[in-house]
Parts: sequence; C-alpha cells; structure tokens
Amino acid sequence: GTGSSILSALQDLFWLSKSKVEKQLQIISVLQWVLTFLIMGVACTLILMYILCTDCWAIAALYLAWLVFDWNTPKKGGRRSQWVRNWAIWRYFRDYFPIRLVKTHNLLTTRNYIFGYHPHGIMGLGAFCNFSTEATGVSQKFPGIRPYLATLAGNFRMPILRDYLMSGGICPVNRDSIDYILSKNGSGNAIIIVVGGAAESLNCTPGKNSVTLKHRKGFVKLALRHGADLVPVYSFGENEVYKQVIFEEGSWGRWVQKKFQKHIGFAPCIFHGRGLFSSNTWGLLPYSKPITTVVGEPITIPKTDNPSQKEVDFYHSVYVDSLIKLFDKYKSKFGLPETEVLEVN
Repeated sequence: GTGSSILSALQDLFWLSKSKVEKQLQIISVLQWVLTFLIMGVACTLILMYILCTDCWAIAALYLAWLVFDWNTPKKGGRRSQWVRNWAIWRYFRDYFPIRLVKTHNLLTTRNYIFGYHPHGIMGLGAFCNFSTEATGVSQKFPGIRPYLATLAGNFRMPILRDYLMSGGICPVNRDSIDYILSKNGSGNAIIIVVGGAAESLNCTPGKNSVTLKHRKGFVKLALRHGADLVPVYSFGENEVYKQVIFEEGSWGRWVQKKFQKHIGFAPCIFHGRGLFSSNTWGLLPYSKPITTVVGEPITIPKTDNPSQKEVDFYHSVYVDSLIKLFDKYKSKFGLPETEVLEVN
C-alpha cells in the first residue's frame, strides 16, 4: 500500500545519499593527495619559517633540532607506519578510479627485488596507491614482502612532507638508500623504481603506451650488485587520468622542461584533469579512469660485485623483453586492442 511505497522511496533516498557521500569522500581523498604532491613540501617549509618569527618559535626550533638528528633516516629504510598505510582514506582513493593490483607470480621472501614501474604518468597514482598503502592488499598478495616506493630525494629535505612520505614506506631514489635496503635490511624487500622518471612524464598522454627505458640501465646494475631479482610492472590506465600539453622536441617549452629536469630533478608539466564539482570542467582532480597495475614474473639476477657492461646490457635486454611480453599478455584484458604495441624509447 501507500505505507510500503513511502518506505521504499525513503530507502532509495537513503542509498542515493550514501552513494553521494562516498563519492565526495573519494574526491576529498584524491584531492588531499594531489595537493600533497604539488604543494605540501613548499607550504610546510614556509609555515615553519613563519613560526620561527612568532612567539611560538620554540616549537619550530624543536622540530628543526629533530630534523637534524633524524636527517639520515630516509636513507636507512625510513620509518613506515602500518597505521598510516591502512588509513580508510586510501580505500576511498582506490575506489575513485578504481585502482587494482594484479599478481601473476609468487615472490620468495628469501630474495630481494627491484620492481620497475611503468609508465610514470603525471603523478604515479597507481604506484602510490598499490605500494605505499594497503588499499589494494599488497601485503596480502605478497606476504612477507616489504615494498619501498622510491621517489625524488629532494622530497625528503622538506619538513613534515618527509615524515608523511616515510610513513607510507617511501624512500629516496638514490644509491645510499637502495644499497641500505638491499644489503643491510635482510631479505623480502622490494624497491619500486619508476624507471622512466621525469623524462617519461613529459610524454605521457591518454591513448599512448610508451616507456622511457632503452637507455635506463642503472637499476639493472644495482640489481646485479645486490643479486636482487628484477620484476617488470605495467600500469594500464596510468596515462589516462590526466591530459597534458606535449611540447615538441626543439621547442622553447621542451627546453624549459629539460632544464628543470636536469638541475632540479623534475620536469614541470602543463596538465589538467577534471574540476572539483564537475567532470566537464578543468581542474587538478584526475579523471576517474581505471588503473590496473600488473606485477610480472621475477627475473633471477646473480650477485656480481662489479658487473661488466656486457652483463648489464644482457639483463637489461631480458628485462625489456619481459616487460613487452607482460604488456602483450594483458593488454586486451584491460581495454586495449590486440594491435596495440608498447613503444620503448
């Protein structure tokens, strides 16, 4: 009767409201991370400098003293927090796109690993969600493996930001940090290196599957020096979440980007996503496109204290072939045509 109709309408309204609330929470979770990525380091530095000039200067001074004492912690494996990695906000972050982690092979806890993550995208959203949080269940899928996402060392010179990054298991992508994790931190460690780096981010655009890898061999040499197995990782959809203005080689725009990349370590990209209140407007929020990260089969690497260039070249070619095979095997499952070819630059 009328009563049941009213009850049914109220139930529909309740579920509609719940859905809207969850969507807003997803947007907030992604927005806070984007702002963290873009401005948190500079903002925290400026705030700390301001506090030093106020009556609360002692608070800033104490933090700076702690910073000096704690300066080398990022180079020694950091200070991860399972509590932070399991925050509910990361599950909303995951569901916004959504992001998914696909395991193809088991990883032995008696070995160490270097994951090569491709492509970089604008912000490496899949790399962060999958390996710096527990939102996609990395610890359940790879039990006994501790993932360390490697990023620019400059981020760890920024107050507050450095502590926030370390809490997720993020480490500097430099030799000191990687050597420590792979040689003095036991076994079962997996360092995730976004191999293409800033150079690759300059070419990422929707519909394009290309990686900057042909001349990137440093990670292979590190693997040989430590006897760490190489694992190719490809994130389908990473390039789809932002649109970017691509400057041609030789243009003034590309010249400026390369100068920044050379001297500062990152390349400024001109990009946009969707607006905060509408997907039809421009803004900083990424588009909600699926990102599926596939972790491939590990390549067994022998330990060689002083690897020759011939050895580096050989295992680099094996790695490139494995990445291409991984891409070809899964491309049709995640929305790409069988004719799609992975471009290796």
